[in-house]
Amino acid sequence: MTGYGVLAEVYEWLISDAKLPPAEFAASFDDVLDLLPSKAHVLDCSCGTGQLAVGLAGRGMQVVATDASEAMVRRTAELSEEFGASVRAVRASWEELPGHFQDNTFDMVFCVGNSLHHAAGATGRGAALESMSRLLRPGGRLVLTSRTWEVVRARGSRLEIGDRLVRRNGRDAVVVYRWEIAAHWEEEHHVEIAIAQVDATGLVLVRSEVLSCWPYRYEELEVELRRVGLQTELSTFDLEAENYMVVASRA
Repeated sequence: MTGYGVLAEVYEWLISDAKLPPAEFAASFDDVLDLLPSKAHVLDCSCGTGQLAVGLAGRGMQVVATDASEAMVRRTAELSEEFGASVRAVRASWEELPGHFQDNTFDMVFCVGNSLHHAAGATGRGAALESMSRLLRPGGRLVLTSRTWEVVRARGSRLEIGDRLVRRNGRDAVVVYRWEIAAHWEEEHHVEIAIAQVDATGLVLVRSEVLSCWPYRYEELEVELRRVGLQTELSTFDLEAENYMVVASRA
């Protein structure tokens, strides 16, 4: 996976108001965090700008944050320093994770923020899940969030323009998504994400990036999880919902 070199600088406009503070982001996973021992070892892979990782460290957990984007890792390190959080930030793709960490290292692995679809097809997705599974201790859990791709594909190619200004760092912006939906599930899809910032004089500055996506059906994800030794304990999948969460444990 590549990308998020441009968007990393403005990624906070893509995070909801409720999850922008690190403590609040971590609190959104209270139900699964209650399953962890004290001072648990946790990996936040595809960490983005680090809100979750910093929030988890603030609860006394031993946290490692990884991302394939060097710019995202840098921003995570900066946020950790800002909050005085002890987070080890490492640039690594999913496939590179076993080269950085020993098997059976973590009590919980997070792969959230709708990131798994950036893995290249079924092969890449399987490799990513295999890497994350290997790093879990027996009984450890993978926490994964995903877009409901059945819904995304049903809507077809389109332009989605935010219906309100989003304020971050004293600046307002409109968020725009341009979806290119391929004819078949297994084909590469694209989404261009644009952040159009508006300054006090009315000047507009646009930062955008085109990202590759390989969607998957929920039942495919379930099969792939079992294939790498993970058993689903909790799923919020709903064909009427925009997103869902899966919590799967390693035998």
